[in-house]
This record gives sequence, structure tokens and C-alpha cells, in this order.
Amino acid sequence: MNSPSASGTTPVAAPAATAVPHELVDAIREVWASVLDRDLASVPAEASFLSMGGDSVLTVRMAAMLRKRLGVVLALADVRVEYSAAQLASFIHERGTVAGAGTLQALPLDLKRREEPDEPFPLLPLQQGYFVGQQDAWELSYRSAHHYVDIGLLDIDADEAPEALQDALERLAEHQAVLRARILPDGRQRILPLDDPEAMPKLRVTDLREADETALAEQLASIRHEMSTEGPDPSQGCGLDMRLTLLPGDRARLHSSTSLLIIDGWSSGVFYRDLFALVSDYNAVLAPLDIDFGDYATTLRELPGTEQWRQDRDWWWNRLDGFPLPPALPLVADPAEVRPTLMGTRQAVLDPKRWSALRSLCTQHGVTPSAAMFAAFSVAVARACGHRRFLLNTLQLNRLPLHPDVPRLVGAFSSTLLLPVELPEAPAFADLAAQAQRDIGDSLAHNLITGVEVSRELGRRRGTHRPVAPVVFQSTLGVDAALGSEVPQEAGPLGTIDLLSHHQQLRTPQVALEVRLFELRGELVVVFSLVEELFEDEDVDRMFANVMSTVESLVEADGWSARVELPEAFDAPVADADGAVPGARLSVPAANTGAVGAEPGAPRDELERSIAAQWAELLDRPVDERTADFFVLGGDSLLAVRMLGSLARAGIGRVTPRRFLEQPTVAGLADAVREASEG
Repeated sequence: MNSPSASGTTPVAAPAATAVPHELVDAIREVWASVLDRDLASVPAEASFLSMGGDSVLTVRMAAMLRKRLGVVLALADVRVEYSAAQLASFIHERGTVAGAGTLQALPLDLKRREEPDEPFPLLPLQQGYFVGQQDAWELSYRSAHHYVDIGLLDIDADEAPEALQDALERLAEHQAVLRARILPDGRQRILPLDDPEAMPKLRVTDLREADETALAEQLASIRHEMSTEGPDPSQGCGLDMRLTLLPGDRARLHSSTSLLIIDGWSSGVFYRDLFALVSDYNAVLAPLDIDFGDYATTLRELPGTEQWRQDRDWWWNRLDGFPLPPALPLVADPAEVRPTLMGTRQAVLDPKRWSALRSLCTQHGVTPSAAMFAAFSVAVARACGHRRFLLNTLQLNRLPLHPDVPRLVGAFSSTLLLPVELPEAPAFADLAAQAQRDIGDSLAHNLITGVEVSRELGRRRGTHRPVAPVVFQSTLGVDAALGSEVPQEAGPLGTIDLLSHHQQLRTPQVALEVRLFELRGELVVVFSLVEELFEDEDVDRMFANVMSTVESLVEADGWSARVELPEAFDAPVADADGAVPGARLSVPAANTGAVGAEPGAPRDELERSIAAQWAELLDRPVDERTADFFVLGGDSLLAVRMLGSLARAGIGRVTPRRFLEQPTVAGLADAVREASEG
């Protein structure tokens, strides 16, 4: 999501207007002019980045350009969109002066190439969540976490296109190492060398040029179903599945299924731009990359040793006890009991003219479009759940600017951010959007701790192993501008790319409902992805219509000043003694920890002692209590999967993650091992 800043009324102290070299201000203005595609004369020193059309996605590119041109390393939290060029110059000047040098190092991390590029490196926190979600470990799990999309192609050269596309895939996999990534059983990842026979993605072509309309429809439906429900899994093979279906009349469809373990929303834009550039020209050469995703992920291992990381952790930890539950949306099934295979979809668009008008009004009100859309989604959620205070999850394009090449990399950089929402009784929409801007900005100023890490700690405190924030907001608005271009409309032998003719599906573990917002050819696209087994269709339709009616109202100025009708109740219904919320509502009940009937004390037999020894080695602490909870002892979901695999390899026993979570203690796991052996 792209709104890490405050509203036009700055909620944080802006840098003071101290004596700053004019050369520094002008250098920043030149960077802004390049990022915003403006003439230098139209970038005043006192105008905010936001007022000129900037947003937090563009700040990623801006921070990278500042580092490249000025040698200045800034954390994204320092590049707030409400700052003017003069204020940002003052901030840089003050930090540099205090440090006694001409540059500042906001993050004391030195990113450089790994000595052994084929060696394993760690998964980032959100990658860990997706990996665990593919192990049948948590409720709302899938065998693969992936995004599927197919798009229309016109005037294709059917003779040349398959070869050109395969060649482009191979050249891109050589350029972007993460396309050769594999996930190891212990929850690490590695890059396959170029000479590995399994390294390169393989295009599959289906020729339906002679098929009739009935056969065409059946074949396309079959391909879509297969690629939507059986996505690529980099723990088993390539994390990218790309296919080309040739159709009558020089038409085709390009199908792409990408694992969320290797490609995020920003990376998708990088991937398609580079791919189509290579398809269009056999002789095209992409600008070289000095680093790869593995270098970035390896560098982040040092982050917890920094003072900035500890400060961000303390900021979050000090607030967690006051966090609300997720919205109490009405359910027709318990999330722990459903086994979804495909997420349902609702989709609508706002045409380019109306979307342009809405963006202009966002600028007038001093908020980014993503902040306004977050407020609109919050309103719809409040009306659906009947209360105004709840916890939402957001997906962030969280690329720390450790190197100028970071924005150009393909990889799973994204992270989540938990956002408590507290809506007043009868606000004007402009006030809701401004509040969203402030809240998001304050939280993203502490983005070195990810939402996955915050969720784990919140789960520990609440004694639950269920998802603590399964309602998600995701926005990639502004990515095209940040990357400097849209996906091209022409791609050589692939012909004309018709992005408006697209079909997509998403499978995200531990998510009950997710709204996604992105732009295609000037249109705003709004998508709901949801586990349909959990909700009544009419409830989902009503909520989606609510979102769109609010969005459409914001095209006119009156929509921003209008009072927003919200529920009277502030908080969700109170849980009963068993942790259940009345009325089958989406919430987080307390987990039933501890083995049923187990007595505390030291491990009692050889099996329990073997399990305790495994835990002690993995958690690096003594385990002398048979009823102690694995997660209270410091374990997390990734360590749980790793531990269960270790027990199986050691011949102690094989237990599914889902069964382990029922009683995550030494005694409980021992009981599960005995049950498995008896079965």
C-alpha cells in the first residue's frame, strides 16, 4: 500500500527551515522533477511532494535516486510525502552535520554481494508466512500461495511468439536471479545456478487456432481452473508458470501464475516490463544489476542488531495490548473448519476520467489515493460488522533503500502492517481520509518491524494460533509512476497487449477477505478476493457495493464533505468465557493450549524427552516443562514447521502442523505422535 505519510496538516514535526546550502535544495528538486516527470521550474522548494502528485510508492524511487546522485542513504520513514524539498534538504543537512560527514546513514546496514551466490539464505517474514501457509499449518491454508492472471493479445505472430517468449524468459531468469529460486524444506531459499537443468522457467503453448467457440471456451476455462487452483510452488519446482494459448484470428492469451514466495506486487510490474522489452527485441540488453534478492535478504539478517530495529520493536510492543480484534464480520462457517481451494472474486472499475478527478481531489485534501481508499474500505467494513473499532491488515511495498538497484529487483520484498481502526460516529469523509493518512504514516515510520512479526507477538499475548488480522487492504496505486512507465502496449511478436481484457485469481493463506486496488491503462480497478465458504453472498455483495458507492462519491467535491453514516456501536461484541464471539463472527478466540489432562512437570518418558531435546536445540533454551507452550517458549510458525520436519527425519514421528497446533506442548506433541503411529 502506498501511503506512509501524514495528511496535509503534518502530524509529525517537520524539519526546521535552517540554513541549508542552495545546491542541496536544488539537487533534491532535480530528483523530484525526474521522479514526477516535471520541469524543474514547476518544482518549488516549498511545495510538498504530495501536493505535486507524489506518494509513498514514488518515494521508493526518489530515495534510490537521492542515494545514487547525492550519496545520501535515507530510511523510507524519513522521506515523508508531506515534506517539501526545502524541508527534506534541511533534514539531510542536519543529519549530515551531526554525523560530521556530508552524508547520513539512516540504516547501518552494508548491502553487498554474497561471496557464495549458490548458498541458502533466509526467507523474509512474509515469505515465511506464505511458506507456512502451504504446509496445511494454519487455518485458511492452500497448497500454493500464488496470483494467477491471463491477458489478451491481438495481432500476434504465432510463428515467432513462442520462441521469442521462451528466449525472453530465459534471459530474464539470468538477469533476475530470484526467478531461479527454490525453497528448501528447512524454510530457507537458494538460487539455482544457470547451468542447473531445472533453473529456467519453461513456457507451455496450447494451439487452439482451429478450435470452434465451444472448444475454445472449455479449454480456456480448464487452463484457468488448473492454474488458479494448482499454482507454482518453489519448494517443488519453478515459482513461475507461464503459458501461451494461440487463438483464431491472430489472437492469443498469455497466462501467468506467480508464487507469492518470489514475486510481489511491485516486482510484477518490473517483471512484465522487462519481459516484454526482451520479447520485443532479441538484441535488447537490460541494465545490469549489481545485487540480487539474496543479497538483500541476507543483509536484513543484521537488522535486529541495530538500534533502529529495537526502537521500532518497542514502539509496536508498547501498543499491542490495546489492539482491537479484527472486524466481527458475519460468518456461515468456522475458518478453522473450511478447506478452500480457490478464493472468490468481485471486481469493478472506475473509468480514467472519474479516477483522474478523484486523484485530483485527493491532492486537494492532502491525502494519497491509497489513504482515501483505505478510509473507504474501513467504512464498508464497519457497516458490515456493525462496529467502528477493529484491526485491519495491510500489504506494504516495503523495499528498504539499501542500494540504488533495490527498486529494479524482482523479489518478495513486501511486508504486512497491522492497523487499528477507530472511526468516529458521524465524520466527514475528508476527516476519515486525513486520519487514515496520519495513522498509516505513524505506523510506517516504524516499518523495520513487519506485520508478520507483530502478528506473532500479538498471538502470543492473546494465547491464540489463529490469524489475528485476516481482513486485508492492498494498494499498488502509483507503481507505474514509480517504475517510470506502464506495461507497454506493443511487444513485438506478441502483438498488442490488451491489459483491459484480463482475468485473475488470488490465493493468500490466512486471509478471509482482501481488497486490492491497482491501475490498468488509466482505470482504477477494485477487487475483492475472499474465502467464499465463510460468507453469505449477499453480505459480500453488499460490502463490495458499499466500497464502490463511496469511491464513486469521491469523484465529486461534495462527497468529501458529506457526513458518513456509521454504526452506533464502537467495539465488537464481547467474547464469552470460551473465547467465542456471539453470532458466528470473524474474531480471534483464545487458543486451547496445553495437552488435555496433562499434568505439569518434567518430560516423563523417552518420547517426551526426545521432543524436549529437539525443542531445546531449536529454541536455544532449556525445555524442562512438559506443558510449556512451544510459542510461549519463543517458537514461531516457521520454527514449528522446521521442528516437525526434524522430528520426522529423526524417526521420532510424523505429525501434521495442524494437529500440532491443537496442543503445542511437549506432552501434546507426544500424544499426537502416539496417535499417528497407532493410526
